[in-house]
Amino acid sequence: MTVMNLKTVSAEQALDITRPVEDAVRASGVAEGLAVVYCPHTTAAVFVNEGADPDVAADVAAALARIAPREGPYRHAEGNSGAHIRSVLVGCSATIPIARGRLALGTWQKVFLAEFDGPRSRQVFVQVVG
Repeated sequence: MTVMNLKTVSAEQALDITRPVEDAVRASGVAEGLAVVYCPHTTAAVFVNEGADPDVAADVAAALARIAPREGPYRHAEGNSGAHIRSVLVGCSATIPIARGRLALGTWQKVFLAEFDGPRSRQVFVQVVG
C-alpha cells in the first residue's frame, strides 16, 4: 500500500492527486487490476470527475455548500458539521480499474482529494490489487 502525505492550503479545495496515484500503480507493477484510493478522514473525501475545466470543481463545491452549508443548525459543537456531511455525500474512496498498467480513466477524468475543513495535513492510501 502507498501512503500519500498531502497538505491542503485552503478551507475547501479539490486537490488533483492523479499523478501520485498513477505513480503508485506504476510502482506496483500490476498490469490489470484495481486501484483503491481511500481517505481516512471524516472531513475530506476522494472523487473522480472532470479535471480539464476548474469550473467543474467550483460548481461541485458550490452545490455541496448549498446542500451542507458551513454554518447551520448543527448539534456537533466543533463547528465543522457541514464538512462531515459533505464527506459523507462524496465518499471516502474511489475504485479505479487498471488496464495495461495504467489507470483506466476517461479522457477528462482526474482523481481528487476533496478538502472540506482545511487547511490540514491529510493522508490518502492507494491499494493496488492485481
